[in-house]
Amino acid sequence: MSTVLMVLQFIVSVGLIIAVLIQTTKSEGLSGTIGGSRETIFKGKKGAEELVEKITSFLAIAFLIFSLLTALFA
Repeated sequence: MSTVLMVLQFIVSVGLIIAVLIQTTKSEGLSGTIGGSRETIFKGKKGAEELVEKITSFLAIAFLIFSLLTALFA
């Protein structure tokens, strides 16, 4: 049982890393003040950003649950 939980936790953690890297940044920082706001041209649709945020939230909750279960069964 412990091995299955660890494998599931690994899969969820990889998915969580990918989901966080896919998200767009909320502020442009220094690059927006120097180079202008070219990033707004290439941004995707708002629905896609919301979907990625929901997936990230789901994966974060799943990671927390699998971490707790792994600690209980280990």
